[in-house]
Amino acid sequence: MTGGRLAPLAALALAAALAGGCGGGSGASATTSSATRTIAARHAHRTQRRLDLTPHPGAIPPPLSPTNVYAAERPGLLAPAARRALPLVYVPDSNSATVDVISQRTGRVVEHFAVGALPQHVVPSWDLKTLWVTNDQGNSLTPIDPRTGRPGRPVPVLDPYNLYFTADGLHAIVVAEAHRELDFRDPHTMRLQHALAVPTCPGVDHMDYTADGRTALVSCEFGGDMIVLDLVHERVLRTIPLRRGAMPQDVKLSPDGRTFYVADMMSDGVWLIDARTWRVTRLQPTGRGAHGLYPSRDARTLYVSNRGEGSITLISFRTGRPYRKWLIPGGGSPDMGGLSADGRTLWLSGRYNAEVYAIDTRSGRLVQRVRVGSGPHGLAVWPQPGRYSIGHTGILR
Repeated sequence: MTGGRLAPLAALALAAALAGGCGGGSGASATTSSATRTIAARHAHRTQRRLDLTPHPGAIPPPLSPTNVYAAERPGLLAPAARRALPLVYVPDSNSATVDVISQRTGRVVEHFAVGALPQHVVPSWDLKTLWVTNDQGNSLTPIDPRTGRPGRPVPVLDPYNLYFTADGLHAIVVAEAHRELDFRDPHTMRLQHALAVPTCPGVDHMDYTADGRTALVSCEFGGDMIVLDLVHERVLRTIPLRRGAMPQDVKLSPDGRTFYVADMMSDGVWLIDARTWRVTRLQPTGRGAHGLYPSRDARTLYVSNRGEGSITLISFRTGRPYRKWLIPGGGSPDMGGLSADGRTLWLSGRYNAEVYAIDTRSGRLVQRVRVGSGPHGLAVWPQPGRYSIGHTGILR
């Protein structure tokens, strides 16, 4: 830890305390009056008291809405653990073996620290109390305390390309891509419980869960297939072929729980898969190198980052069709990321440009372009609203 970086983080901590611990997007406070903020805070507090935002491990928390799996991710619904976090963006620089930490308020790097070799993603824990850096070739997970933005002692773990948690909070799932395994582990100590071999899924990669949290759809990046995983009995149920040459990436469920969207980097679009029958509905073109998927806070729009052409496609969840495209000025390589707590800023890593993009979701305008280390990948925006995390860069429910 470099001494020159401590002052910015200390200032952030003080600002967070004065603001009551709430995270927000860039520039939101400059356009909101004090009275409006007070009313919004009171409304959010009353809403939080009506909702159980602190689930307990052992049972899958029931959805807040039968028609919206993202109902707990509305602005203002910060769980107690998330309210104590600093509003930061954590960027794993894969080629540099470092993490850059960006202030959401200023768009400046306020911290920089070394982690294990080839960090791929920064992942919120199920209980929202820890952020884990997945050091793929370093065979370790580095914990970060979101209250301070500082790293802790690495935990030895085999081949952690990605990381998820079962919806009941009882297991972490380490995606051991090179070993073709999904390793079920203790969510706190990371002790191995069950290694599930997935030999027919080369490049096992990303996943999302059905609305009931009992089944996962998992991408096989180098096989051009998807597999369906029984999370209760920890076994593979079936394989879903896409097409020859497909390279599936990120996976997201529609708000109504009926359709999975799967980004395909080589097919330049997203596949729609029926979440009940597991049949492929169609391929929806979006842009070259479709990679990351992020639902808006109002659950109306799916943001698709097209890494190969430097654009973001907006898909309507109602129609399943694109209705707008944002181009990054001067080009770029938008990859993985997430939304600010208020949903007004979409943060994405620029994988091949050593930069991070902050995009205003109301206008599509690029508001920040932040230089970071080499090969930025699965950045996490924190805090985010929601009751619990099922992993990746922040899939909350």
